Amino acid sequence: MTPSHRVVAADTGMIRIYMKPGERGGAGKGRWFSGSKPLYRELVAQAKAEGLMNAVAHQSHHGYSNHGPIQDDGAESLNPELTMCVELIGTREQLEGFCSRHGAQLANKVIVYKHLEHWSVSQVGVGAAGRAA
Repeated sequence: MTPSHRVVAADTGMIRIYMKPGERGGAGKGRWFSGSKPLYRELVAQAKAEGLMNAVAHQSHHGYSNHGPIQDDGAESLNPELTMCVELIGTREQLEGFCSRHGAQLANKVIVYKHLEHWSVSQVGVGAAGRAA
């Protein structure tokens, strides 16, 4: 059977930045009612503005970060100490630049880089713009 589509792989990367959901970005860092957005929201917005491919914030249910105590979300209420993760995808150069530009917000965070492949699936005989090759 002849395949109707092909997979093209390109190198890319991902960083995961671990933090507490209550951490604030900007001038109001650390204060709940300071008017500043949560840090995870600021990082996602900054990633979008800088043209990164993906930016997603994940809430965890059970775990720990940076050698801290194990935290749980509990049955009745949310735990503001439970670790969350902001995942950014882009080239290694984009991700290194992002971390350098936002170093004040990222200082003392656990940040993990992973090499990935970005797969594009396209119809055989059709170019990137959707036209017949």
